[in-house]
Amino acid sequence: MERTYNKIEKIEEEVKIIFSNNDKIISSKTEEKINEIIDKEIGKKILVSTIIKKYKNLNQKSSIIDGLIYQKVIETKESEFTNELILNLPKGIIYLEESMSINYQPLQDLLIKKSFQEADKLTQQYLCILVEQKTMQTKKWLYFTDIQFIPKYELFKIDLLWRTYSKGKFGFSIQKNIWIKYNKEWDKLWEKIEWLEVTTGAMKRYPKEFNWTAEAPKGHLPLFNQLRGTQTLCYLFKKIDW
Repeated sequence: MERTYNKIEKIEEEVKIIFSNNDKIISSKTEEKINEIIDKEIGKKILVSTIIKKYKNLNQKSSIIDGLIYQKVIETKESEFTNELILNLPKGIIYLEESMSINYQPLQDLLIKKSFQEADKLTQQYLCILVEQKTMQTKKWLYFTDIQFIPKYELFKIDLLWRTYSKGKFGFSIQKNIWIKYNKEWDKLWEKIEWLEVTTGAMKRYPKEFNWTAEAPKGHLPLFNQLRGTQTLCYLFKKIDW
């Protein structure tokens, strides 16, 4: 009995450390530890109860750790703890207000399942719809003059969803940080996020030459059409101040 108690206490301490992790990107070491804990039923129970307790309070900010754990629990074989998580947080860990001009739940669903290519397509559609709502003009792609019509809060929500369900690797804000780190040199950004074909130096061809998995490099997703130059993405980056 004492051995079981000590085991539970040890896992609870490990879980506490994981949730206190404020890294901007989840390390392979942290992910390995999460996998170890989830493999044990008692570990899964502790993780699930911690997340549920945390999100009973709608003012609680979501984190990339929460997003990864939610994804991993959902991916495991069905159990009472998996079902408990779905019952309490059926839509994911990010609360999406009904008053928002767009329903972002389909994007959250795709990102939870790591369906990144479909999520990327939907993201581009959302950006066009946001501009259409302001201009009353149909959009299939965006020019730099369109970016002014995208509300900052809407852009933040899209970016938050991408960051939360990608271990902190994907999102427009991630791309902007890399761009700034390399003195706003576009070629350096394309190189770092691997949008360039290594052998030719040309932009990769959509969609087959891009990496649609969680193993893609930092900043690789979401995509942004560069055929119309860099000005549009530059204006989008200017909107990001979080």
